[in-house]
Amino acid sequence: MPSIADQLSAVLGDAFASLELPRELGRVSPSKQKPEVFPFQCNGAMPAAKQAKTNPRELAAKLIEALHGIPQIGAAEIAGPGFINLRPAEHLYGERAAEIAGDDRAGAPLAAAPRTVMIDFGGPNVAKPMHVGHLRSSVLGDSLQRLFRFRGDTVVSDIHLGDWGLQMGHLITELHEEQPDLVYFDAAITDGYPSESPVTIEDLARLYPQASVKAKADPERLEISRSATAELQAGRPGYRALLRHFIDVSVAALKRDFGALGVHFDLWKGESDVDPLIPGLVEDFKARGVAEESEGALIVRVARDGDKKELAPLILVSKTGAALYGTTDLATILDRKQSVGPDLTLYVVDLAQGDHFEQVFRAAQKAGLAEEGALEHVKFGTVNGTDGKRLRTRDGGTFRLADLIASAIERADERLKEAGLAADVSAEEHARVARMVGLAAIKFADLQNYRTTNYVFDLDRFTSFEGKTGPYLLYAAVRVKSLMRRAAEAGVTPGEILVDAQEERDLVLCLDAFGAALDNAADNRAPNALCDHAFTLAQAFSKFYSACPVLVAEDDAVKASRLALAEATLKQLELCLGLLGLEAPERM
Repeated sequence: MPSIADQLSAVLGDAFASLELPRELGRVSPSKQKPEVFPFQCNGAMPAAKQAKTNPRELAAKLIEALHGIPQIGAAEIAGPGFINLRPAEHLYGERAAEIAGDDRAGAPLAAAPRTVMIDFGGPNVAKPMHVGHLRSSVLGDSLQRLFRFRGDTVVSDIHLGDWGLQMGHLITELHEEQPDLVYFDAAITDGYPSESPVTIEDLARLYPQASVKAKADPERLEISRSATAELQAGRPGYRALLRHFIDVSVAALKRDFGALGVHFDLWKGESDVDPLIPGLVEDFKARGVAEESEGALIVRVARDGDKKELAPLILVSKTGAALYGTTDLATILDRKQSVGPDLTLYVVDLAQGDHFEQVFRAAQKAGLAEEGALEHVKFGTVNGTDGKRLRTRDGGTFRLADLIASAIERADERLKEAGLAADVSAEEHARVARMVGLAAIKFADLQNYRTTNYVFDLDRFTSFEGKTGPYLLYAAVRVKSLMRRAAEAGVTPGEILVDAQEERDLVLCLDAFGAALDNAADNRAPNALCDHAFTLAQAFSKFYSACPVLVAEDDAVKASRLALAEATLKQLELCLGLLGLEAPERM
């Protein structure tokens, strides 16, 4: 059964069509005026009247007349200059609630035309510990992959490690300065390298900034790193062996950090994985006339007539012969086209990379690697401190993601104790609940904002059990779970849903809006729509629970009905939380 909103839209569309007006003008939306009396409104009479060159109220009156006798319509009225207010027929509430209660997907439809969707997390660079800047791409990308899978799409997610640029040359040369006798630096040795890495992740985290600082201060030091990068990309065996070590120790550390955040990938590929494709790609670009020489480099001109600002050419091969980020990104598009064949690829990367991706996407389209609209930059803003600048540690350093997670869990533990929650469970279970609450706090705080919005990180506010927070939603789910346990102990089971009270109608309409929230989140690549829905659902249940006693209702049929509504709410709320990457404990 379609949602109540969709059913009303269909009959309004028929009414418009009966007057030879566009059917799509019958689309209804939640009402902001008198929602308890008329939950929906249709604004289509206004533009329709303009088309028909008639009075909007007169047209609205004709539309309402066309609705007479339609079983889905409970009541309709004209408001203001020609808006149409609508109340669904009473039977729709119970019918729709019963369907949601009996559906494993809680009333959520599948995508009409499933696609293969590739999600590129714009992953961290090898050798660099994850910091707070990686939080948004990780949490947003993970929610998107969960969302698209839930809607029925085939999703392949790839961390897309940064392991092929200048930073690799920095690492190699800095390690050479510290340990020049390592076998990897002997050009005469081409195989038989040790299987054990000569460096740890802590070594890499130290070596890279050392080299970077030196290179910024000394052009000759920078050139040494660039030469090493070119030799690595040209296939020098010792350097390739070191790269493998760098990648292995970095991936092991990254898997710990991502695992702590509850984020997982299908692929752990890096830029280096597509290196074998680059020579053929470059030759293809030249053969197509897409690439041209300019000042010793090979470039792709991507500027178009009508551009509001000048877009620089993409450098395919530098004058030193090195492949750059744009080159590996294009090779990655080719690799994915050959191995996955995505209909849509989403790049979850911060706003600052906008020009880069515009260059890459245009170059890919110019060379026939992708259709228009098949590549999309899902951009996002920054996580800031209370000073409005990017979040930093107290000493001004980069805030490591592992430290951020640990701080959230620690504060969540304090909050639980302050509120007297999770007090009657074991220490192990208390720690598990604190972890769930801490992760919910930072994930929901990030996702509840529209993705391009910068936000201020406030751990005290995020870990509160009041207001629009992750912990509040977990507590809301736990309350329903407690109700279901008490009902089972009392021998009360869910039954036929009988919608009578206004709070019951409001809850059903909220449950009914799940599909629209999913569509909104998917269409805009913006999980904040799911955050809004989850919070609204939790509030609607709270009002229902206060006004409509469940286990103490005098009538058994009413008990069973209200318990069924509670069960349906829990199912949908947990589905919604899961799409956001959150998990509610059984008790709190």
